[in-house]
Amino acid sequence: MRVAVVGSGYVGLVSGACFADFGHDVVCIDKDARKIESLNQGIMPIFEPGLDVLVSTNAKAGRLHFSTDLAAAVKTAEVIFIAVGTPSRRGDGHADLSYVYAAAREIAEAATGTKTVVTKSTVPVGTGDEVERILREANPDASFMVVSNPEFLREGAAIDDFKRPDRIVIGAQDEEAKAVMRQLYRPLHLNAAPLVEMSRCSAELTKYAANAFLATKITFINEIADLCEKVGGDVQDVARGIGLDNRIGSKFLHAGPGYGGSCFPKDTLALLKTSQDFEVPQRLVEMVVAVNDTRKRAMGRKIIAAMGGDVRGKTVAILGLTFKPNTDDMRDSPAIAIIQSLQDAGATIRAYDPEGMELAKPLLGAVDYCTGPYEAMEGADGVAIVTEWNEFRSLDLERVRDLLKAPVLVDLRNIYRAEEMEKVGLSYTSIGR
Repeated sequence: MRVAVVGSGYVGLVSGACFADFGHDVVCIDKDARKIESLNQGIMPIFEPGLDVLVSTNAKAGRLHFSTDLAAAVKTAEVIFIAVGTPSRRGDGHADLSYVYAAAREIAEAATGTKTVVTKSTVPVGTGDEVERILREANPDASFMVVSNPEFLREGAAIDDFKRPDRIVIGAQDEEAKAVMRQLYRPLHLNAAPLVEMSRCSAELTKYAANAFLATKITFINEIADLCEKVGGDVQDVARGIGLDNRIGSKFLHAGPGYGGSCFPKDTLALLKTSQDFEVPQRLVEMVVAVNDTRKRAMGRKIIAAMGGDVRGKTVAILGLTFKPNTDDMRDSPAIAIIQSLQDAGATIRAYDPEGMELAKPLLGAVDYCTGPYEAMEGADGVAIVTEWNEFRSLDLERVRDLLKAPVLVDLRNIYRAEEMEKVGLSYTSIGR
């Protein structure tokens, strides 16, 4: 099939490359000419494991193309994905749909015949109806079928998630549109990926409900971790004890400094705004958002307490800046609030992250960025592991002890165990243990 993907960011680029790998003829479109030029040269705008090879392979095979010419791509495409950003709108927290609606207008202007227009962007309930109205109003001579097909990609594992999904959600109003989507995803039928068909508004809500539920699991285990610290329990034992229950499951039960990233913060907020618009309060989600927001700075206070209660004039080494490993995404990363709280308390920060430092620089002031974990720790008064990158899992602990001015290690991801820290003479603080 001939596919056009409007928006070559994280979701659009991964989706376009994977569809091309299925054998479809795909054009990824973006207004940013420099991004398109870089993609045509094989330079990725984001860090995602395996994406560069996938893009290169399919571009060389002639199945994947990059262009700024939306009109040309739309004219020949059978299926057109809208995969533009929907950030939180400044001032009220609603999802900013201006890019989605602008894309719909441009698609309508270029369309002829029958087109299937698919919203891949995360959008509130009712967005598909508005997209359909825009398309029909802007071009009454063309025929449009509007589908909601939300993405469920984890940063750092997006390609595998796309090719081996738990489910494919299709929100469509008519059988013809559903048939088009079945044909598009036919290669995944070999993997027995369940294709779940529903109404468009149900599909839109499914994406928000899924992210809100996962954010709730993270926040729940973080609060249990706080209780474990007070009563003498071990949150990892508790998490395993409840996670083996098939009704609960073990995923997203890892205690830490709070959730961040491009999805959970903005999507939980957007869900709350939708619930307010329809006067159906989501009180549980409200508490999840509030608890997570306060937790991040609380982790800064935890580091300060581990370093004797006062960090004024001291240097803190921070290992990990991105909200999770295997990505360069700094959006709403816990590291931002943690570092700011330490700086507010008078600390100097030395930081290292394998992929996130360039994107961190505009977000954080007065941070000394280092070329490796040991450089960051040299002469510091303490070190905190904020993101669980693999290279932090096997640190030379004796070297860590010798490099630090004071042997204090705060592990906000529970990578290590207290016994091994005690053996080498490191003062160790973790989460919920």
